[in-house]
Amino acid sequence: MWDSYDESMTLRLLDEANYDAEMESKVLPALDACMTEGWMDPATVDWNGDALPKLDEPGRLHYCCYDAHKFDVLREDGASGIFRGVVVISHGFTEFARKYSEMAWYFLLSGYSVCILEHRGHGHSAHDVSNPSLVWIDDWRRYVADFAAFADTVGREYACGEPLNLYCHSMGGGIGAAVMEHYPSLFDKAVLSAPMIAPVVGMPTWIARIATGALCGLGFGKARVFGHTDFSPELDLDEHKGASEARVRWFHKQRVDDVACQTNAATFEWAHQAMALSRAILKPDMCGAIETPTLLFQAGRDVWVLNGPQDDFVERVREGGGSIEKIRYGKSLHEIFSMPNTVVGPYVNKILDFLSAPADSL
Repeated sequence: MWDSYDESMTLRLLDEANYDAEMESKVLPALDACMTEGWMDPATVDWNGDALPKLDEPGRLHYCCYDAHKFDVLREDGASGIFRGVVVISHGFTEFARKYSEMAWYFLLSGYSVCILEHRGHGHSAHDVSNPSLVWIDDWRRYVADFAAFADTVGREYACGEPLNLYCHSMGGGIGAAVMEHYPSLFDKAVLSAPMIAPVVGMPTWIARIATGALCGLGFGKARVFGHTDFSPELDLDEHKGASEARVRWFHKQRVDDVACQTNAATFEWAHQAMALSRAILKPDMCGAIETPTLLFQAGRDVWVLNGPQDDFVERVREGGGSIEKIRYGKSLHEIFSMPNTVVGPYVNKILDFLSAPADSL
């Protein structure tokens, strides 16, 4: 399918050979012209009304929103001019809102407003450890409750009565899956891109969950996981073989330029909560609670999240009566949106086709 992709027949992608120039001269100015930044208070209770653990410094959570109506005023080439609702984005581990500039551009061209919450411990949101490279969370339910609150308030406002859609990647996909399980009527459609249904940990997940729980119990919850390192401004392209070099370099430059975007390593508590999240997501009764039509993308060369639990999730959602489709890109790395245009083209267009399809056809 990748080899037969004809860019002239569909949404015009950014030119990889001229990527930085197109981002700087076209995409970023347009995004800035329709962007609003905001801050929200973190959630204090979960979906059952049960209190979340008290934080020493709750802080606030940062978000960016792009208004499709303001974008249309710019008269960008290729813009649909037809408002179709909103896409709320749940980003991955160590990521940040600006990384999704290209995806936001495609959604805006297609008529969707875009709202991106920076999860706790990421980007400019509250960070609970002094080392900017480390990611810590005390309870996976906090990610879920925060994101659901954001989607139901800020996202719904930008939807203006039109569909409220979800797009998420990796850790954000695990969070998104849990949101759909506990808030089944929140989203109209959902796209899970290489979702972290279960992380790669180098051993059976249940063993890792017990081991990290023990380490956290001994007071090492905010210590760095073995093998993880602080952020380095030096980019190792060997870690991204097969991806679009232009995209990878641009992503990295955003991190170099902003210390708030230099998260790079997990703490033991984050790892423990990630595995607890995985266990909760995969419970058959919770998979069966999902009502949102869902499109799940799987990356065959994924080294960060496991393919097998994604397959289990799809099967259990279907067994519970849910509507879910899986598309596998066997040669893709974890970040499918970082691949060359021969991959990104079909990927983006499949997403847009899915979002625009009548709900009763799914």
